[in-house]
Amino acid sequence: MTDHLAAILSPERLQAGGSGPLYLKLRQSLEAAINSGKLNHGDALPPERDLADFANISRVTVRKAVDDLVKDGLLVRRHGSGTFVVKPVSKVQQSLSRLTSFTEDMARRGLTTRAQWLDRGLFHPSPDEMMILGLPADALVARLGRLRIADDMPLAIERACISSEFLPDPQQVTDSLYAALQKRGCRPVRAVQRISACNIKDTDGAMLGVAPGSAGLSIERVSYLPSGRVVEFTRSLYRGDAYDFVAELTLSDQ
Repeated sequence: MTDHLAAILSPERLQAGGSGPLYLKLRQSLEAAINSGKLNHGDALPPERDLADFANISRVTVRKAVDDLVKDGLLVRRHGSGTFVVKPVSKVQQSLSRLTSFTEDMARRGLTTRAQWLDRGLFHPSPDEMMILGLPADALVARLGRLRIADDMPLAIERACISSEFLPDPQQVTDSLYAALQKRGCRPVRAVQRISACNIKDTDGAMLGVAPGSAGLSIERVSYLPSGRVVEFTRSLYRGDAYDFVAELTLSDQ
């Protein structure tokens, strides 16, 4: 057990932590350590039996405290690996009135972005892709699947699809998709975006660093060229605890 945890979870400290049940004292001690940086993003907690033995409390008490922190998104359980600290996040706000890329959004906020590639290549289109992009069956599409990361915090899983006519070589996209499309003279000028609430599944949760079942935002975007032709179809999954979408509304004259 680390020195930080040894100091935080000593039996004497827990007993002196004011009134209330032991599980709540343990929960508050762990939460304070996470928020203060004594426990950092990615740190692994010892097994629950070790925590119980050290703090001289029951495993049921430890499990209840850990369950509460998992529900609040401060800890995440990874099957076969253990329980890990999740760094508290400041929510990112994205305007719904501007058509920008993830890279541009984060750059305006002074955040450093990077991507972990999940998929990048040319493929035969699915029926959905054919219909939305207006493609024949013998066409090819560029698919770009990425885990989008800002200041080392995974924020979104993004899967974009573009006709090979506009992006014949997906390897050209190293950072911003819109920058690559702009170089080819086919950057979109408007888009229709559909946002819905969802619960994040196990595999996606592991990539985003959140517990399975956590709140997420599922987004579908269809982007258009000035001619009205569809150039991009993207499905994205955003962490619900890290992203807010903001729309400015004006009162109609009528």
